Amino acid sequence: MMPTLSPERERAERMAALARVGDVEALADEVLAYTSVYTGQWRHESRDVTEALRLVAPERKPELLMAILERSCRVTDAEQRRVTNDLLQILVQPYSKIRTPDSAAVALAFAARHTTYFGGDELRRMVELLLGAGRPVPLEVVAMMRRTVAHGYWGSADALAPLLDKLDVPVLNPGEAWADRALADAASLDPAEAGRWHELFRHAATATSAKPSRKWETTGRKLLDELTDPGDRLRTWLALVGRPRTVTLNRTQWEHDVNEAYDQYNATTLRGLVWLTSFLPDHPETPRVLGALVETSLRKIAGLGPRNPKVANAGVYALSRIPAEEALAQIARLAARVTFKGTLKELNAALDARAAALHLTRDEIEELAVPAYGLTEVGRRVDHFGEASATLDVTSGTVTVTWRNGAGKIVKSVPASVRSGFAEQLAEFRAAVKDIEKMLSAQAERLDRQFLARRVWPFEAWRTRYLDHPLVGTLARRLIWLVDDVPCAYGDGVLRTSEDKEIVTGGTVRLWHPIDRPVDEVLAWRAWLEARRVTQPFKQAHREVYLLTAAEENTGTYSNRYAAHILRQHQFHALAAVRGWRNKLRLMVDDEYEPATRVLTQWGLRAEFWIEGVGDDWEADATESGAYLRIATDQVRFYPITAPDNYAHAGGGGYEQWVHQDARPTDPLPLAEIPPLVLSEVLRDVDLFVGVASVGNDPTWQDGGPGGRFREYWASYSFGELSGTAQTRKEMLERLVPRLAIADRATVEGRFLVVRGELRTYKIHLGSSNILMSPNDQYLCIVPKQSAGASTGEIFLPFEGDRVLAVILSKALMLAKDTQITDPTIVQQLRR
Repeated sequence: MMPTLSPERERAERMAALARVGDVEALADEVLAYTSVYTGQWRHESRDVTEALRLVAPERKPELLMAILERSCRVTDAEQRRVTNDLLQILVQPYSKIRTPDSAAVALAFAARHTTYFGGDELRRMVELLLGAGRPVPLEVVAMMRRTVAHGYWGSADALAPLLDKLDVPVLNPGEAWADRALADAASLDPAEAGRWHELFRHAATATSAKPSRKWETTGRKLLDELTDPGDRLRTWLALVGRPRTVTLNRTQWEHDVNEAYDQYNATTLRGLVWLTSFLPDHPETPRVLGALVETSLRKIAGLGPRNPKVANAGVYALSRIPAEEALAQIARLAARVTFKGTLKELNAALDARAAALHLTRDEIEELAVPAYGLTEVGRRVDHFGEASATLDVTSGTVTVTWRNGAGKIVKSVPASVRSGFAEQLAEFRAAVKDIEKMLSAQAERLDRQFLARRVWPFEAWRTRYLDHPLVGTLARRLIWLVDDVPCAYGDGVLRTSEDKEIVTGGTVRLWHPIDRPVDEVLAWRAWLEARRVTQPFKQAHREVYLLTAAEENTGTYSNRYAAHILRQHQFHALAAVRGWRNKLRLMVDDEYEPATRVLTQWGLRAEFWIEGVGDDWEADATESGAYLRIATDQVRFYPITAPDNYAHAGGGGYEQWVHQDARPTDPLPLAEIPPLVLSEVLRDVDLFVGVASVGNDPTWQDGGPGGRFREYWASYSFGELSGTAQTRKEMLERLVPRLAIADRATVEGRFLVVRGELRTYKIHLGSSNILMSPNDQYLCIVPKQSAGASTGEIFLPFEGDRVLAVILSKALMLAKDTQITDPTIVQQLRR
């Protein structure tokens, strides 16, 4: 009887058989299947595998090396990436050591699929072997050498810079969509015009300073003038920035996601090309392309942060130099959305400069910067494409487009006559729709921040810039305002009080907030909005109000209301930035950090939310780049805006101010002295952070996460007392449930929405949306889809932005018909 082979030995035998017959592709697949389960080092325990690979014919080994490398480029698991890269290092080593042109060509082709790989001296030796044999140096290899120099890898500049200067190659690296297109476009031109473009590329590659000098600009303008219609080409190329790489690179163990980052060498040339766009003749597409480029360049990558702030800042600089209204609109939109501190500083400076030039305040310039986008009335635009037409409607807060064919009949998609006969006009229309969607979101966020801005408008100016503005009016007409301290909202074509008294004019206007209004007034406005089915762009009438508690009166200078929570750090960090808080990701290192901070300039205050990293296990508690996965929360405090900053160790240990030995630390301010509006809005932000980023919201964490360490916290949060946001949710559901189709099966009871199905009865927690079911409060895990939002059918909600409420309603609607559920993961739990 033959002995049974171990799985490892069986796999090695398969590899050996494939190696003998020269099936390189299948062998490479086997190797990757092995590295997906092997977690050791390439030593004696993996000897059978490496011995099998040696059976490949020598002339086929370079092919095997590149086949494994090609597959390695697509590996996403960090441990498999480590194992595979360790193997690749073993396989490529002979080619980098043998001093022949053939071996050098193999090693260089391998290295070209990395950001950088070998040291400068080693690369120079291999390239000189190629040149000495009369062989060309592939442009992909040149690109890798340039990245090596840009990276500063192992003293590479001294070794490679002189060699690179001798090579007659284009100034752009291939491998990025925009650069490939630029190289291809230049190659398609006649030699004289192509030469002029390459001269422009070379000039752009000298954009090494933060901003262009006058001499640089003069040269750039002259080079642009020598080209035929450069604007269309530049805009086309810049629109491709950030697209997936055309040549995928292999990510080594400690690298960030190199395929999401910009090519380090190309980034300098890209910055120069962006600067050059500000010298082009006015064109509506230029600001749009630059605005999108800024956002693309600031998209965050794990382990790196923003993709490329220097390119983003170049985009802001170019926009600031373009006098068109479209450029100002992009700056204003970005200023409301961008959270990266360096670029936000540039945007603010650009707005301040434009405001000063026009003798306006910063607030006024932001308001005037919002274009109409072709809307001929508030929230409505009609475009004609021959006999067909498209009606764009924004009145409900979402952008909808209704198409009609030549006969005036509504159709589901763009009519064929429009696609074939009006391609350019259709492209412009679609671009405008995207612009409107982005600006609408930015303006909603800006308005939501006006509660703390203490902004007061003259009535006529407010009416023009807000209520009757074609775009902003779609938001303003769904909000409540104080006209000479009389609350009113827009309904049936006019401003009305909650008793339907018309308001025609007034002196001053400010945004209504429930904190300083009578309870009866707040309830009346909720009823008024709900009766008219007005969905507010953010919570206003239903906005949570946070008053000083007895516990906070006792602590005096700090609030523990949101202490002792465990939050997902990266989600918290993103939310904090959106809400205007300054924060730094905590790394698992010996370093000091400030608390999360919101500067309230108009009030002369600084709010602090004290947080610290959680855990000390690099694999379970940190990302590959060393950032804590989770943080623990502590106190909320307020200080004068001029007070010294507090600092604490990344992993905790208490905050303290760093002051001169002769100076005294500044004490926190008593909470009782903080204006109620400020206290409420700051605590509302913190409630949002906890409510969204808490690990207690994760339905898959019933076991308590890594090592079960957070089981007790998860249970207490998932089904514990309701926060302010959850309490608002409860009040909303108490009004909403009786109107639902499942009203006879659903009731709000304490902290839960209780739903009676055919199989079980379910208790959906109003804070976490996690579920307990009968009997014995058995846990039911339902993971909501991570799409734009949960489906609630035609249910009217009086405000936007509460995803948990939508999740609760969608779960309730599904569980009320539990016999119709087909998802096997849910059905299996119901049948236990």
